[in-house]
Amino acid sequence: SLDLTCRRTPCFTKFSEMEEMVNMEAEINEVQPLLLSATIGSTLQFYFIGKKCEILQDMNRHLEAILKEKRDLRKRLIKHRCQESLPIDANYHKCIVELLTEAVTFIEKLESHLQSVRSIPQIPHMMNNMDTTLSKTEVLMIELEQLTEQILKWEELQKEVYSN
Repeated sequence: SLDLTCRRTPCFTKFSEMEEMVNMEAEINEVQPLLLSATIGSTLQFYFIGKKCEILQDMNRHLEAILKEKRDLRKRLIKHRCQESLPIDANYHKCIVELLTEAVTFIEKLESHLQSVRSIPQIPHMMNNMDTTLSKTEVLMIELEQLTEQILKWEELQKEVYSN
């Protein structure tokens, strides 16, 4: 009962109000970092959700384009091609077969010519390789000649030794 009477006096009322304010500040200080981290976390979540949404939209556009191409291709395949092409008389069938074989040989020759043209930039390097190979071959020839001379000299020495 002493406590109750003492607390009702203005001095203690002020003290209890101050105590409540300190307690509230302590609670705010405890809750504030949690709110801040929750805010940052939710901001990051919105950022990543936005990025994922952009990626999904790109994928969706890509798939829509593929479906459209697939539909167009299916339409073209279903369409009858007979009405669009011109009929060829039987008299010209032989000519067309010959033309096709000539076209195939032309394409083959064209591919070999293209390979030749593609190899043109490599010609200086190939020439350098051939020059070094030629030089090495000349050195080997000289060594072979020297070795042959030595073998002939050794053979003559062997004949002299056996003849004596």
